[in-house]
Amino acid sequence: MRKKVSIVGAGNVGATAAHWIASKELADVVLVDVVEGVPQGKALDLLEAMPIEKRDVHVTGSNDYAATANSDIVVITAGIPRKPGMSRDDLLHTNFKIMSDVVSKVVAQSPECILIIVSNPLDAMAQAAYRQAGFNRERVIGMAGVLDSARFRTFIAEELNVSVENVTAFVLGGHGDTMVPLARYSTVAGIPITELIAPDRLEQLIQRTRDGGAEIVKHLKTGSAYYAPSAAATEMVEAILKDKKKILPCAAFLQGEYGIDGFYIGVPCKLGAAGLEKIIEIKLTPEEEAGLKKSAAAVKELCDVISV
Repeated sequence: MRKKVSIVGAGNVGATAAHWIASKELADVVLVDVVEGVPQGKALDLLEAMPIEKRDVHVTGSNDYAATANSDIVVITAGIPRKPGMSRDDLLHTNFKIMSDVVSKVVAQSPECILIIVSNPLDAMAQAAYRQAGFNRERVIGMAGVLDSARFRTFIAEELNVSVENVTAFVLGGHGDTMVPLARYSTVAGIPITELIAPDRLEQLIQRTRDGGAEIVKHLKTGSAYYAPSAAATEMVEAILKDKKKILPCAAFLQGEYGIDGFYIGVPCKLGAAGLEKIIEIKLTPEEEAGLKKSAAAVKELCDVISV
């Protein structure tokens, strides 16, 4: 019997995640959205592509959460983008309400599922989902570092004109301006990038990574990134469904690790069949540690606004 992945939110990120998951033949996919006809139409279109892709998966779309029953994984992308004139707190409260509603409906249908949170502001929304679901922390994971690390890897590969397959990179911390790209732990074929890229140039690449989402928004003007975010969520889905024990930077609920307690923050995580199977603690320099603490403080500020 095939695994089942439900995706809540059939916008660009959700629909593209469905595309990646189906094209990799990872699981049957259910797309859910409040807008009538959108998940049904996108799901049918994707299903009709499967004979061409030679993939035996079923893709369905629905406005009813009953279709998500007994999902192994639920990916939540639902939420609204910030609109002109909207304060950060307004956005936070609106998306908090959406997240709380979605999680309660998802959990009622799939009490044993693993939740992957993609909605922004990521770390606070992961915290909201964790509180609402009542699951253990192993079953509520946020997608952030996989995307941020992919952006960093892209820029490193371009800078050095090498294969992206040779590049590993780690980005910790909250998803946003306070993220902490770790140049010391980033390598090209095992060689630290600090030996290959001049410090001032490396700092420029780190800043471009921090601004990665904003750079795309600036180009698109009326939208935001979706290919890379959905691919990042799919890598997490694959690691869990295939029990790969893959170490990826994800937002996890820390309970004393890295000296942080009670908040979601990006750290190296081992993902397998149980979801978050281990948090890997690495030694940080005082400067990196200060960056991570600053990131955690920014997440706490958001969580305090919505009292989670």
